[in-house]
Amino acid sequence: MKDQTEPLLRQIRWLTAAFILGLFLSGVTAIPLRQEVGQLLQLAGGAGSATNSTSTPLVAWLEQIHTALQDVAARQPFLFYGTDWLAFGHFMIAIVFIGAWRDPVRNCWLFDFGLIACALVIPYAFCFGALRGIPVWWRLVDCSFGVFGAIPLWWCRRLVGKLELLEAKK
Repeated sequence: MKDQTEPLLRQIRWLTAAFILGLFLSGVTAIPLRQEVGQLLQLAGGAGSATNSTSTPLVAWLEQIHTALQDVAARQPFLFYGTDWLAFGHFMIAIVFIGAWRDPVRNCWLFDFGLIACALVIPYAFCFGALRGIPVWWRLVDCSFGVFGAIPLWWCRRLVGKLELLEAKK
């Protein structure tokens, strides 16, 4: 019988790498906020766009964010240091998941940790989003990070269970 652990290990590593990449990209996007929001605003047809049509809730929200970021940049640029640290946190968590990529059975607790973190994104977004006046529809966007992050982690956790069973039979 052919060794079935290799295909499982390969799947786990691909899914873990995708999760690590997602964390890394999330971190990277926390740094150039002003530029990103400006580009999003133009793509959505907001201020400065050639297609500046009637304002949608998304465009109105992006314009509000853009204005706030410009104001912060002009008056209190040190506040962006907080998003630099947010990015750093994403990078560090991504690095931790290299342990799960290297030895998923021994480090399966990382998948559990990640699933718990993804689940906690939802109440966190709703509680603090409400406290900060973030529209409900945008909080749902934030919650999607937890939902989409949980998918590869949940799948990895299932595959690790199968891998453990196969290794126990050896």
